[in-house]
Amino acid sequence: MAVGQNAELSASLEDYLEAIFNLARESNIARSKDIAKLLGVSRASVTGALRILKKKGLANYKPYDYVTLTESGRVAAAEIARKHRILKSFFINVLGIESDLAQQAACRAEHALGPGIIAKLMSFIEFVTHSGENGHDLTEQFQEFCKNTNRELERTDA
Repeated sequence: MAVGQNAELSASLEDYLEAIFNLARESNIARSKDIAKLLGVSRASVTGALRILKKKGLANYKPYDYVTLTESGRVAAAEIARKHRILKSFFINVLGIESDLAQQAACRAEHALGPGIIAKLMSFIEFVTHSGENGHDLTEQFQEFCKNTNRELERTDA
């Protein structure tokens, strides 16, 4: 997906695309009521977003019918979902953040971080994984460092 197209999508529209993408993984379709439930929004909000996504050529939508993504919609949604997975993996596996908190943080960060930062994060995760395969578990060392740093902070606060 071209950067220009992605720049035209608000964080909210990216969330709708990602929701449709995730719901449609098994059957290639999504229902507006399922999108509303997944995102915790009203069906009227879903209808408004679907109209915009249709206008942008990213979704096939008719009232009271299933929703599908166009080819460009699938490409855009797959990229959004990929960023989300990378960020969540980084937060959980490298930083040691609890899964629910990592999920929330990934949702917020995926909209703000551009492709250059995502690429660097992916490289870093690959580096850490490769280092672990060679017997140097940098993730474990980092998490131990964080525990020690937190202990030091707790002592100075007492």
